[in-house]
Amino acid sequence: MLRKQLCMGAGEASICVHFLCVGRDTIADTGSYKLSTKQVIIIGAGPGGLASAMLLASAGIDVTIVEKRDHTGGRTSTFKQDGFSFDYGPTFFLYPRVLEEIYSVAGRNLREEVPMQQLDPQYRLLFGNKSGGPPSELLATGDQVRMEAAIAAFSPEDAKNFQRFMSDNRSKLERFLPFLESPFMNWRDLAKPEMLKLLPTLAPWRSLDDELKKYFSDERIRLGFSFQSKYLGMSPFRCPGLFSILSFLEYEYGVFHPIGGCGAITRSMTRIAREMGVRILLAEEVTGITFEGRKATGVLTPNHVLTADAVIMNAEFAVAAKQMIPAHLRKRWSDRTIDKKDHSCSTFMMYLGVEGIAENVAHHTIYLAADYKQNLRDIEQNHTLSADPSMYVQNASVTDSTLAPEGHSTLYILAPVTHGCDGVDWKRDTPVFREQVLDQLPALGLRNVRARIRSERIMTPAGWQSEFSLHKGATFSMAHSLRQMLHLRPNNRFEETERLYLAGGGTHPGSGLPVIFESARIATKLLLDDLGVSAKHATLDASKPQIATA
Repeated sequence: MLRKQLCMGAGEASICVHFLCVGRDTIADTGSYKLSTKQVIIIGAGPGGLASAMLLASAGIDVTIVEKRDHTGGRTSTFKQDGFSFDYGPTFFLYPRVLEEIYSVAGRNLREEVPMQQLDPQYRLLFGNKSGGPPSELLATGDQVRMEAAIAAFSPEDAKNFQRFMSDNRSKLERFLPFLESPFMNWRDLAKPEMLKLLPTLAPWRSLDDELKKYFSDERIRLGFSFQSKYLGMSPFRCPGLFSILSFLEYEYGVFHPIGGCGAITRSMTRIAREMGVRILLAEEVTGITFEGRKATGVLTPNHVLTADAVIMNAEFAVAAKQMIPAHLRKRWSDRTIDKKDHSCSTFMMYLGVEGIAENVAHHTIYLAADYKQNLRDIEQNHTLSADPSMYVQNASVTDSTLAPEGHSTLYILAPVTHGCDGVDWKRDTPVFREQVLDQLPALGLRNVRARIRSERIMTPAGWQSEFSLHKGATFSMAHSLRQMLHLRPNNRFEETERLYLAGGGTHPGSGLPVIFESARIATKLLLDDLGVSAKHATLDASKPQIATA
């Protein structure tokens, strides 16, 4: 049994005591969850792994998470430096419905566990001026009357089409959501009559920009409704038109800031999982998955051989598959195949703690380069750094006073850049690109930042690769082109094996927090069905379209 193995040997005594403190003692205190004899190991304590643990524990499964870092949350975690707190990765919290339902299955209320503030404006969009003048500005708001007026300042005709855009995408989401919330195992799932009926609506032959041309003639407005494709690590000129639902979700359901940052979500999930009896082994890297024939039977770490009835891999697929799954069990996903897949862009990050608070700058600001297409070509094709990079700045201290000492603030600066390649030497290029980014901040309303920096950390694609084991430092996992969606992504029930399941951005439905949480629901439902255990949650039946609202 897993618990017995973990407690064997003097060298493991401290680990065993830790498990008892965070797992068994807690469950004894609550008495709320009865564990079954079925045991599952989850590789990785990112949001997908934590959501999987909560769902499995709610069904009575004995769960252990093995995490190589010394804290949970993966990229959705917070680090502290010099009295400042920063999220590593995600800072937008969208479409809370999926996570609310996961919390509900665990007997919790998300809004009570994680205080959040809905943002208005949701973000400020700045469009670079090709003539060299100041950028034009659009304040995006969930108030649809005010949003129409904001669009009208750019194009009165486009403003008239805003409600049509919302109505069409409301219908598109309602019809397609069951497919996003269902497993796609092979081409037969794609060929279902219900899916084929959707083809005219989904129009996979149209790019996101082409889709938006049905509503908006002004290029700036189209960019304002398509920059969200960065969540998928793709250009709006290559991203499938289906993903017009991303901006729709923002205007329909809102953009939220969890107090304490998005890391507050995974901290809450960690605490709840432990209260449900989940054991979390930190600073322990999984070096391989054990198999009997095709059946996953556990994992190997430098200190343990852990056995289980099933395994969920929440680690980055493109790296973890090569390291953990024997080559003969992944012929469809060989090293060569993985390397040939399209991977997303990466990001250059600056985490700054500064003196003073820019009260006049929005919580989120997105600057879109004057020559946005050239910026994208530099990222995706030329694999070089742009002279005028697009960037995103989070000025969270205007909303959240918990992130910085009094009279100070945090600035989270992200510039999309090419993923790891020979075209950029980050040891050489980081100092120059840092200055370039700082030079652009005054145009965003952030003045004299250099002189006010009190804390600084930089993360490059090389850092994402080394610290978070991201393939080529690609922060949004495998790209979401048509040839890499649905059944063409690694399956949630991993093909060619038994009792091995995938959750996270590298599997179906894809990257971004809401869909990562959805991947956990899909993977755990498949797992529980295979183990013959009743689930408290269910994925939607794709043959019966429906939508639950937040």
